Parts: sequence; structure tokens; C-alpha cells
Amino acid sequence: MRFASFSHMLRHWAEETPAAPALAYDERGQKTMSFAALYDAVTRRAQELKEDGGSCIGILSDGSLACVTEIFAAAEAGLQIVMLDAGLPDETLGKLLRYTDADRLWGDAELCEELRPYLTDGVKEGAGRLLFFTSGTTEQAKAVVLTDHSLCQSAYNGGAMLPLHPGDRLLCLLPLGHVFGFVCGLLWGLSCGASVALGRGARHYADDCAFFKPTAVSVVPMLLGFLLQRELINPQLRLVLVGAGDCPKALLDAAAAKGLRVSFGYGLTETSSGVAISVGGDPFAMEVCPDDTITLAEDGEILIQAPTCMMQGYYKRPADTAAVLRDGVLYSGDLGRFDEEGRLHITGRKKDMLVLSDGTKLFLPEYEGAVMQALGNPEIAVILRNGKPALVYAGEGDRQEIEKKLRPLMETQPRGRQLSEIILSSSPLPRTATGKIKRWELQQRMEAL
Repeated sequence: MRFASFSHMLRHWAEETPAAPALAYDERGQKTMSFAALYDAVTRRAQELKEDGGSCIGILSDGSLACVTEIFAAAEAGLQIVMLDAGLPDETLGKLLRYTDADRLWGDAELCEELRPYLTDGVKEGAGRLLFFTSGTTEQAKAVVLTDHSLCQSAYNGGAMLPLHPGDRLLCLLPLGHVFGFVCGLLWGLSCGASVALGRGARHYADDCAFFKPTAVSVVPMLLGFLLQRELINPQLRLVLVGAGDCPKALLDAAAAKGLRVSFGYGLTETSSGVAISVGGDPFAMEVCPDDTITLAEDGEILIQAPTCMMQGYYKRPADTAAVLRDGVLYSGDLGRFDEEGRLHITGRKKDMLVLSDGTKLFLPEYEGAVMQALGNPEIAVILRNGKPALVYAGEGDRQEIEKKLRPLMETQPRGRQLSEIILSSSPLPRTATGKIKRWELQQRMEAL
């Protein structure tokens, strides 16, 4: 069923199936909250937020029951909602709060108190808007303006492609501060009237499947690999939706070998999550979602029309918005092709950005600049190999010496952003007439090795 807002969705299921479990969570043992109880809690909290005043709330998302209730209540109260990653440094969070005009906070009390000096006077018109950031690289972060309406339409698209039912339980392991986690880990299940189990964080990845016994789960590739490698798949699990990053075929094949139905989703924050999902045997051959239209530019760039799910724009960045959203068409920066049956295949990325297997976005200009400085060699490039960054070093070089020079830099990087291998190339890097690296030509060349 298609819902116009979070409130519409919760009210519908509270009336249709009031006693059915909406959320499962851990509070010294597994507990559930019915749709009627959830709707009542959200309504009461929304009234409190209205009485407290304020216009824009920053939510330091932790995926808890209280967090979910606060998000839905803030939307019903007419607040602008800023979805924040509590793991970011305080200074970074402060900049994001000022940028997005937050005048109040929800989250860990101590952290909220530390961030209070960064709050502003709020916004004049922000009702129904939810702001999600496009990446965790703060210098490049842009707040994408979505709405509870657009997010509900995206959940409808997902449910139309991969239906869940009231007897299903969707396990939410992904952070709600990212649009894939919010839509495919939470709204997808609730919009179908299914139960959503709120995962207990990274410390419990090893036992959440056994604890909650889900029938469906949404994961990034790295998390799927973790679950498979440690044999953590519970017997009840039948459907796995993979998204937010390139996924090695071997990983999807391993999941299918366990009898799981594996689907791969393609989408962007700018389109409120997915626009194409695989529903057949080939997880990389994706059907376009019902509300969306996808065409290809002459160079293969994926152009998306998603009138029900499209962003309103980048917050306070009209030039950046105009650069990618033209006459209702989003220029994705991704490259693709259609097969003979009209299914979409992703072939690469036009942007100077890699999406790693855990969903992290790696902005190449700044990353490669640091590598060049460490090596004193401009003839390098970073590509994607098996979902991880790899270095292509053109010209003569000694691998051990290169690793030695890079070690201090790599020690400053999170594990997922560290170079997984060094590829020595005797050929020069392919470049355009203006000297820019032809990244996708280089990617294809290295994949042929």
C-alpha cells in the first residue's frame, strides 16, 4: 500500500492490525511493540515536541526504539529532521548542525550537551523535511533534502518489487542515519505491515540473526560477507537485500548457495534510496522500480526520473543542485547498460568517487593527493578491487619501498579506507587531452589482469 507520510503509515496499520508487532527490540530480553502502541507513542511524543517549540531537530541516530519513535514523532510535529552520525568528531557534528540550522538535539545526553553551543535559531519552513548526508567525508558532505512523503514512496517501490508480509520479520542492522538503512532497514518492513527487528549495533552482528530470527535482512556487501564467513545465517532467513556498494559476485553466489533469495539494489540518497532492484536469478540484472524511469546518456551515464522519490535539492546549495538535477532528471554520475530484456546493469562510476564494500564513499582527489604527496609520484591512481581501494603505480617502482613510504599515511586511515594492494604498471595511466585520468578505462584495464 502507498502511504503519504509516516503518520499515515503508522495510523493505517494501527487501525488494521493493532495488536500485530511493529518493532522487536532488546531490553534485557527480546520485546515487541505493537502497531497500536507505536502509533500511540509517536502521537504523544509529537505533541510534546510541538509544545516544546523549535523547528529543526538534529538526531544523533543510534537505531534504538527511542530513536525510531523520535524520528516519526518529529516528522508528525512538523520539524525539519537532520539525520546525524553520532560517531563523527564533535567539531564535524557542530559544523553540520550549523549548516542545517538545527535548534535542538536528540541523542546521548552528554554528547548533546557538548554540541549545544552549535545550535542555531532554526528554520522558518522545514515541515516534513528529512536531511540525509551524501557521504561521511566531511569536506564533501552535502545534506540532501528528502521528505517523509518521498521516503514512503521509496518504501512502496521496494515493497512492490520485493513484497514483505505481516508474518515477516525484517532485521535492521544498518545505521538509520543513511538513507539505505532508513528505507530498506526500517520503512520497507513497516510499510508492508511486517515486523522490524532493531539490531543492537556492531557488537551484536554475530548474534542478532539468532536472537531475532528474521525472515529478511538488508545489508551492505561487507556485512553480508561477515554473516556468511561466520555462518551466522538463521534458518528462518529467506531474503537478503544487498545495496550501498559494489558486491563481489562470489559473495552473492555464496549466499544463494545457502538457499537464500538474494537481490541487489541500486539507488542514491538523492532518490530517497532504491530506483532499481533485481528480482530474478541474476542479482546484477535489475528491474526499474514502478515510479521511476531510467535512460542512458550517450556516454552511458544513468539518468533518473523519480518524481515521487526525488530530492528537493541539496540544502542551501542551489548551484550543486542545478549541476545534477535538470528538468526533473537526475544525472547520477554512474554508468550503466541495459541488457536484451531491458534490465539495468551498473558498469562503473563517472564521478571521481569510489563506493567501498561497506558503503563508505572515498573521494579520490583528496585521497590520491595524500598518496601522491607520500610517494612523491604523480603517476598513481586508486581503483576499486573486490570492493576495496587499490593503488595503481605507473612506472618503475619497488613494492616494498612503496609500502614503506605509505605506511604512515595508511595508519591514519580507517581500516576500510586502507589500500588493499599495490599494482605496478609499466604502461602510463590513460589520460584525456586535458590530463585527467580516464578512470573507467583504467578500471577495465586492471580488471583484465
